[in-house]
Amino acid sequence: MIRCLVVDDEAPALAILADYISQVPFLTLVGTTTNPLEALTLVQQGGADVVFLDIQMPKLTGLQFLKLSGHRCKVVLTTAYPEYALEGYENDVVDYLLKPIAFERFLKAAQKALALFPAAPAASGLPAPVSSTPPAYLFIKGDTKHKYVRVNYADILYIEGLSNYVSLYLPGQRLITYQTLKELTDTLPHPPFLRVHKSYIVSLDKIRLIDGNTLYIEDKQVPVSETYREQLYRLIREK
Repeated sequence: MIRCLVVDDEAPALAILADYISQVPFLTLVGTTTNPLEALTLVQQGGADVVFLDIQMPKLTGLQFLKLSGHRCKVVLTTAYPEYALEGYENDVVDYLLKPIAFERFLKAAQKALALFPAAPAASGLPAPVSSTPPAYLFIKGDTKHKYVRVNYADILYIEGLSNYVSLYLPGQRLITYQTLKELTDTLPHPPFLRVHKSYIVSLDKIRLIDGNTLYIEDKQVPVSETYREQLYRLIREK
């Protein structure tokens, strides 16, 4: 579990993010506070892995908090002011969420954070062991509100983009979720996943045959575009 702390000088904002955290299986809430100095103390003691941090606060702004925290935690900035985005990313934040924050957008930030914690700490607060093993799964939005489906990377054959939707093809199963192919590309580990066409991502581990500009995965054929062909063949040669 990834231990989360929410810092905001507005109580309603704390409540919303606390609720969002409770709905994501790999997150656990260790606290909420309107006092950034109190939050800074907790972070410096190693009490949180990710801080959802407002920027405009009295006593200590979110950007000042970032500099004082000494990178002891990962930070997701939350604010109503887009003009701070560049400075936030220059300080190596995980993500930058603009208020009002939709749950879907929050979940995307949570998945970015998950990718930075190969072995997330248990809820007990014990530190995570050092590991180079990448996360083995992701969560995608299901067909009803607040429904999220865990998908193991090892089960994914290939992914097809359909405008603002994507279809994930697994053995004997197809899952459709509201997300762009580019957003999913940023989430998946590279390799084994590789974009081979404007509409397709494949798992290199699942390719059984390459014939020119066509990949064969189980009984399906996936096209390879000229844009991505050189990268594909380079990775194949390296293997």
